[in-house]
Amino acid sequence: MTTPSATTTVFDVDGALCFDGRTIDGRILAAIGACERAGHRLVFASARPVRDLLPVLDGAFPAATLIGGNGSLVSVDGQVRARAAFDPAALGGLLAEADRFRAGYLADGPWDYAYTGPVGHPILDRVDQGGLARRVELAELPAVVKFLVVDATDLAGLAEAGRRLGMTVNHHLDEAIVDFAPGTTNKWEALRSLGIERYNAFGNDVNDLDLLRNAAHSVRVGTHPGLDGVAHVTAAAEPAAVAAEIARLAA
Repeated sequence: MTTPSATTTVFDVDGALCFDGRTIDGRILAAIGACERAGHRLVFASARPVRDLLPVLDGAFPAATLIGGNGSLVSVDGQVRARAAFDPAALGGLLAEADRFRAGYLADGPWDYAYTGPVGHPILDRVDQGGLARRVELAELPAVVKFLVVDATDLAGLAEAGRRLGMTVNHHLDEAIVDFAPGTTNKWEALRSLGIERYNAFGNDVNDLDLLRNAAHSVRVGTHPGLDGVAHVTAAAEPAAVAAEIARLAA
């Protein structure tokens, strides 16, 4: 029996399609290609900025819409724009809290980035893999669209401080990082801003909660407890299982 589906399918990337931080398995790429040929509009929606999505996709699906920075960046027809950024007062408040908790961070602008975290932090393996951007001082960024804390004396305390400042905060306990986005920015909100209301979705983490909850058909990849009871289907976090679920949408 074919799963009822919408004509837009939205994919989170890390942990849903990409399991090594760098590549997407050929079986998954083939299944996504089948969806595209079946008439699906493809959207890749990631916590990564658009700059860091491009090397993972490696030229595949050039017509796809890209959502980066958990909704703060969008790329349509290859044109990247910031649709949400921290206002100066909010950013100043966040930087004060980051200083209080002696935090190291990755701050993304629309294209370039600033980094103050540990030299050997694993996050650096996923930053600017294609050598497309510049590492600059925070003050050189024309806007800050995403602020990722990778090291602090109290990550939970800093996360709560961000919530009090009115930001969208995702505390990834498994990676010991905290992701801050301006205001109520998230992937689902970005989709709605593009006029996409009905869609299928694949996701694996708490930053996919609203994306999965509001989908016509949703697939949780892996078993993150924060997504219990949210998705219609759960698939194992491995390429064959994910490819099979994608292929069902193209059947």
